[in-house]
Amino acid sequence: MATDYDAPRRGDSEEVGKNSLEELKSRRGDAQAASADVDDGETTESYELPGADLSGEELSVRVVPRQQDEFTCSSCYLVHHRSRLAEVTPDGQLLCRDCAG
Repeated sequence: MATDYDAPRRGDSEEVGKNSLEELKSRRGDAQAASADVDDGETTESYELPGADLSGEELSVRVVPRQQDEFTCSSCYLVHHRSRLAEVTPDGQLLCRDCAG
């Protein structure tokens, strides 16, 4: 059986009450009231423009030295695991798979 997707849907409750317009208006008013309670100041305080002064910020990152099974790519200067080693150039430089390919 073909379905006409443009036809209005009819469910089990096809009867439309007289108060349905008033109910819809009250629901719309409730939804607007709920969204009006959101404070826009919270959003703008956490957003920083590019080029903002970050001189007062301090990062705390633990730096781990290169491990025995790692190498530094001579092209991209990233530390990779030995499994990412693609080739060793004749002059002894190590290249990762991304830079060699």
